[in-house]
Amino acid sequence: MRQAQITRKTNETEISVSLNLDGTGQADIATGIGFLDHMLEQLARHSLMDITLKATGDLHIDAHHTTEDTGWAIGSCLKEALGERKGISRYAHAYLPMDECLSRVAVDVSGRPFLVWRAELPSPTLGTMETELFREWFQAFAMGAGITLHVENLYGVNTHHIIESIYKGLARALRDAVAIDEKQGDRIPSTKGTLGGSL
Repeated sequence: MRQAQITRKTNETEISVSLNLDGTGQADIATGIGFLDHMLEQLARHSLMDITLKATGDLHIDAHHTTEDTGWAIGSCLKEALGERKGISRYAHAYLPMDECLSRVAVDVSGRPFLVWRAELPSPTLGTMETELFREWFQAFAMGAGITLHVENLYGVNTHHIIESIYKGLARALRDAVAIDEKQGDRIPSTKGTLGGSL
């Protein structure tokens, strides 16, 4: 079973996550940040991963630590659930339209974390959340998961739509990248024989 569960506690946040790669898209999310909860529910639903996440953080300061640490925690849980990454498709991308906007997300489940972020967000806040924090979430997620992640919003004017299309694009790309490729058999999809982060 490709499942994992982790708990992460610091002076700034306390987070517990469980994740099932081969789920049905069920989500039970509580971060204390409404819009982030909504995005993580989209991630679960459209990737078909089951995600349970409970987070408490220093929201009396701002949403930065909670946002960043949830990205790291979900990414780390994904990495653990993948194990040696045997038989996975590894590479995938998704173009995700949402009304007036279109975003592209490409992933390599490589063991080498890297983020390319090309998304201009017209509004500095959504509700009480600073939109610059979404790049921090994706950076932490890529590092925790050990994946190469390229994110680009090709066009759009509504900040809510842009961010949501990016999360849904990530979900669809991950869904394909972590899927088992029957032609791979039990092999690791690399000529190196490992996806552990070596160059």
